[in-house]
Amino acid sequence: MDLTSRLLLLLEVNELGTFAKVADHRNVDRSVISKQINKLEHELGVRVLNRTTRSLSLTAAGNEMIQQAIQLRQLINETKHLAQNYHSEPKGRLKITSSSHFGRQYVQRAIIEFQRCFPEVEIELRLEDRLVDMVGEGYDIGFRFGEPKDSSLVAKKLGRNRLAIVASDEFIERHGLPNTLDDIRHLPCAIYASTGLVGDQLTFVNNNNQLKTMPLNAAYKVNDVEMLVRAAESGNMFAVVAAQMIHGEVKDGKLKPILTDIQLVDYGALYAVYPHREAPKKTRLFIETIQNLIGIDLPVWEANIPGFENMYGFKNGRKTFGAKNEYKK
Repeated sequence: MDLTSRLLLLLEVNELGTFAKVADHRNVDRSVISKQINKLEHELGVRVLNRTTRSLSLTAAGNEMIQQAIQLRQLINETKHLAQNYHSEPKGRLKITSSSHFGRQYVQRAIIEFQRCFPEVEIELRLEDRLVDMVGEGYDIGFRFGEPKDSSLVAKKLGRNRLAIVASDEFIERHGLPNTLDDIRHLPCAIYASTGLVGDQLTFVNNNNQLKTMPLNAAYKVNDVEMLVRAAESGNMFAVVAAQMIHGEVKDGKLKPILTDIQLVDYGALYAVYPHREAPKKTRLFIETIQNLIGIDLPVWEANIPGFENMYGFKNGRKTFGAKNEYKK
């Protein structure tokens, strides 16, 4: 029996009044109770009980110990109650923020699946491409691409999001099939651009395993990834897109990856972010729902680009390069 258990035993002795009653309650011999109280006094270095043949009474130190024991019991009970909440059916409100495209494509599907399993959870989803204040705006979970900059948040990496360079057959017929990066340097390109983020440069690893950047000829800037893909489909320009933006466009022949031997740097992984390390069960379960939806090992969106596992510096889905100098977005 440790100090915590002996303090709680003292509290029980005080409430029941005698060693005998505590022994009967615990179904042990009376001598066991007496022995543990003696050990408590020895450990604390003070007498906590005045003993006579007929009664027990608290000493001044014992009264202080009882107050501590009451708080200790309350804390333990609250902790047990909290743990029970984690094992019970999740309930209450769950407020989620996500980038627009990922929210429409995956978070909405996860919500439908989640509420089938846990109908007592009320969900509010806000699709925002701006950087939100998770704590100040009361969000429980956020889904974003790129490593979070707010160190006060807990971030769980859910999946990578590699880049691809895509163009339509019409674009290739008009400009020819590019064989090197120089071939696309001055060709019209559609790029993603929003507040604080403009994707007007291509970052890659050269043959000397060094990180390099090349400016793109931005013929069209748009803050919606769906529009970016549609622009590439038009045949007027090519686009550098994240794999997560692609649906059936490559499989349907509307777009094709070009310059697939270039070693491209990933766009930025998908993260789930949340305010507290000890997240409530409903938060953890929703993140698990998203994870199962997008895939545990490889994100499902990579399957939308046939052969992608051997493109842009990857072989069998694994990166074959590593840059010598650190690159920060």
